[in-house]
Amino acid sequence: MNKRSLRRWMRKGGMKAIWFLAPSLIGFACFYIIPFVMGIYESFTDGSLGGRFAGFNNYRAVMDSSSFRKAAGNTLLFTGISVPLLILLSLLLAVLLNRSVFLRGWLRTSFVLPLVVPVASVVMFWQFLFDWNGTLNAWLHHFHKERIDWMQSDGSMAIIVMMYVWKNVGYNVILFLAGLQSIPKDYYETAQVEGAGPIRQWFHITLVYLTPTMFFVLLMSMINSFKVFRETYLLAGDYPYDRIYMLQHYMNNMFYSLDIQKLTAAAALMMGCIVILIAGLLGIEKRFRELLE
Repeated sequence: MNKRSLRRWMRKGGMKAIWFLAPSLIGFACFYIIPFVMGIYESFTDGSLGGRFAGFNNYRAVMDSSSFRKAAGNTLLFTGISVPLLILLSLLLAVLLNRSVFLRGWLRTSFVLPLVVPVASVVMFWQFLFDWNGTLNAWLHHFHKERIDWMQSDGSMAIIVMMYVWKNVGYNVILFLAGLQSIPKDYYETAQVEGAGPIRQWFHITLVYLTPTMFFVLLMSMINSFKVFRETYLLAGDYPYDRIYMLQHYMNNMFYSLDIQKLTAAAALMMGCIVILIAGLLGIEKRFRELLE
């Protein structure tokens, strides 16, 4: 933008827009941008508040940590299991609710309800089910089976996945419903006239025009999968079973021990992983759009 176009933009109300946006920009800078830059800086020092530049030593120490590798592996495993399962289930429910089915309004409301329930209440509900003295163990005891400490077993990952899917499926269903309802019905009518069956309509119309929505849902689901720490922390504590020890647990424990350098290095590595995943996803979406055009 040259000086002449900048002056023209300022005369058209650009200065007023800056004044209106200033409070939000200042707050965003103070609470997000500045702490983020400070965190990146701290990850390259050997001590807080005036530490010396240490290069990539903190990153090497984090990568050599068995706790970090375990946490990173569990987080990627959780994302790899929960995100595809969530997308498939939410897409199936959206297709079902997009039709005239019995109690459709009640079903839509029931899927959206977990979105407005506080996290503590969600965790309490799952504790009632899977606690040592919970409902599931009470049923096992009733049928003369041994109780199982679910949160201290390999099945703990499945419990976290189910909780994540149950909590987020309603949001994805809403997005998929909006995408399905935006597809013109004329396309389906034309396909029926030309003799296309339901399966062919699904692959050549529904999936094609639902792809932008699916990419957005996949993006949001991946980001939300990295924020499952609240539920896991409230459900299993600071040091949970090895299978559900996530990256956020590692960073939380580094914060408690005041090891800010490893904390910021681990956070930077997680951010880099998220950025790479999102960049790859956006690149795939761009290529797909070019193919459609």
